[in-house]
Amino acid sequence: MMTELYVRATNFLNGLKQDTRGVTAIEYGLIAVAMAVLLAVVLGSTGFVGSLETAFGTVSSNIDTANGS
Repeated sequence: MMTELYVRATNFLNGLKQDTRGVTAIEYGLIAVAMAVLLAVVLGSTGFVGSLETAFGTVSSNIDTANGS
């Protein structure tokens, strides 16, 4: 009885290990999540674009101050 249960469990787990039907979908899902995180970091208000806006704002105010405006 226990041997039969062990053999069935082993065969089932080996079948799961060899089943690769959903691997591509999982890989594409992981790529999509990575791209979404990258876009959120780059386009977020505290990310690269936000820092660039702050830098241009500082340059603009310094130019205005130098011109006496």
